Amino acid sequence: MSIVPEDADLQMQWTRWLNRRNPAARDHLIVHYSPLVKFVAGRVGAGLPSSVDPGDLVSSGVFGLIDAIERYDPERGVKFETFAVPRIRGAVYDGLRQLDWVPRSVRSRARNVERAFSELEHELGRSPTDDELAVHLRISPEELARWLAAIASTTVGPLDRAIAAGAEPAAADGPGSESPAAVIEDRELGRVMRDEIRKLPDRPKLVLSLYYDEGLTLAEIGQVLGVTESRVSQIHTKAVLQLRSRLAAVGVG
Repeated sequence: MSIVPEDADLQMQWTRWLNRRNPAARDHLIVHYSPLVKFVAGRVGAGLPSSVDPGDLVSSGVFGLIDAIERYDPERGVKFETFAVPRIRGAVYDGLRQLDWVPRSVRSRARNVERAFSELEHELGRSPTDDELAVHLRISPEELARWLAAIASTTVGPLDRAIAAGAEPAAADGPGSESPAAVIEDRELGRVMRDEIRKLPDRPKLVLSLYYDEGLTLAEIGQVLGVTESRVSQIHTKAVLQLRSRLAAVGVG
């Protein structure tokens, strides 16, 4: 099956790379598709604090692009851009995690909220309300809202990375280097996470589904639910923190 790019020179470079693994052809492809990296990095960076350097996100995304070029097989009938975007996005999130960009104060507050969720769910036998969380944390509901707003930017990206974002940064070996044990652990995390999502209250469960499965933005979800975007952000953040606390309780994650 032919890739059939409109650019004849691009077609030639793909042929040289796919047939002979020519390094110069690979370099040409990297340069040609670099705007794709900037686009993906820009989308990810739009939800992050200004302290995160966009250049760092682009640099990480390039590794995802290289990985995509090296793994791409046109015989599968998938357009290269479609194949590459998830790998670029994954590399950007992995790089973001290694940057340890989450302030310690925000990470500490996230852990406090997770702990409050765990203690209150054990005590009440159900998910706590915002007011109950605030009382348990000995802060006002307004302060809790500010905490959740600060934590919200750490829960961007695919759900598994959002779950992991509050943890201490861990070393990564780069794209495509997962060990078989790590793959098995990821599958187990996914299975347990799906089970725990099913136990969430209806509204948080719906927000996670619309955001991660349907690809709606927080603003679009707000229109569906008839609430503000900031309220949707709070619901999403609380759901992620609640999942973190539950996964920690069962020894996963």
